[in-house]
Parts: sequence; structure tokens; C-alpha cells
Amino acid sequence: MQINDKAPEFSLANEDGENITLKDLRGKNVVLFFYPKANTPG
Repeated sequence: MQINDKAPEFSLANEDGENITLKDLRGKNVVLFFYPKANTPG
């Protein structure tokens, strides 16, 4: 991906264990923050 590209559709469990999709958040401000898995370089 490049800067300003739109994120692809995806679904993940939220903090309550409920499945949420990017489509569910359409029209809202969304910040995606990616970080390395614990105990890995990066």
C-alpha cells in the first residue's frame, strides 16, 4: 500500500469479541495502527 491508499475490506474482533468490519465504520474517522508482534524485531 501507498500513503493515502484506501484500506482493503477486512474484519476483526473488537475488544468485546464482536466481529466488526471496515464497512461497519463507513462515514466515521478510523485510525489504523500497526505494530510488531511482541518479542519480534521491528
